[in-house]
Amino acid sequence: MAKRVLITGAGSGIGLATARLLARRGYRVYGGVRKEADAQALAQEGITPIFLDVTQEGDLKRAREALGEGLYGVVANAGVAVAGPLELVPPAAFRQALEVNVLGAFATVKAFLPLLRQARGRVVLMGSVSGLVALPLMGPYAASKFALEALADALRVELAPFGVRVVLVEPGSVATPIWERSLRAAEAYLEPPPPGTEGVYGRYLDLARRMARRSAQRGLFPERVAEAVLRALESPNPKARYLVAHPARVRETLLLRLLPTPWRDRLLGRFLGV
Repeated sequence: MAKRVLITGAGSGIGLATARLLARRGYRVYGGVRKEADAQALAQEGITPIFLDVTQEGDLKRAREALGEGLYGVVANAGVAVAGPLELVPPAAFRQALEVNVLGAFATVKAFLPLLRQARGRVVLMGSVSGLVALPLMGPYAASKFALEALADALRVELAPFGVRVVLVEPGSVATPIWERSLRAAEAYLEPPPPGTEGVYGRYLDLARRMARRSAQRGLFPERVAEAVLRALESPNPKARYLVAHPARVRETLLLRLLPTPWRDRLLGRFLGV
């Protein structure tokens, strides 16, 4: 019997690439989506769509009831990218990043743990290199991904007695629609700079737009991340973490983690042009 896996945020990007790869490898894949068009597209590829907003307990309960027994894996992939200079980010937008990226992942795992325990299955959390190094202008997104690092560390040990393995996948920049969506959203939610700060924040915002467009155009193909998810599900002894990034980004991340804080801040300040 084919192993069954639920992937949240399966309508596009990493989630869609992962759903397609797992379906090709013989898994019975359930893809969490929020739009009818995405559901129809998944169904045409032999993937079972489930309408699922990870911030809604009712959706999670209905999804669990629909799946029944025998769930081998949960890939908690649903996420949003909230970014910008922190002074200009309204608390509601920051709260959304935590609600979807952290509490949504937690609620998803919690909802399906009884099924995963039965199967001695796998939990795959979708982290980011932003959970290893917090870059300026990415504060809300990085905060949510740092929180996922803590969630993964706690779950990995707590669930070990039940035979449930917990893996964190940490992608670098990936060429997905999330960047274009985040740019459009930021234009709507970012507050105007306070008087006298326009020059600095104007440069920051221009840089943030360039960074988002570069990620959308030059990031990793989402299929690279999907391959890491497959390894996390299939390896007899999976790693705790799979870092998936261009070699240059890996070196940059390791350097920033090792540098003394004053050197790190000075280097990033030059990057910002301050």
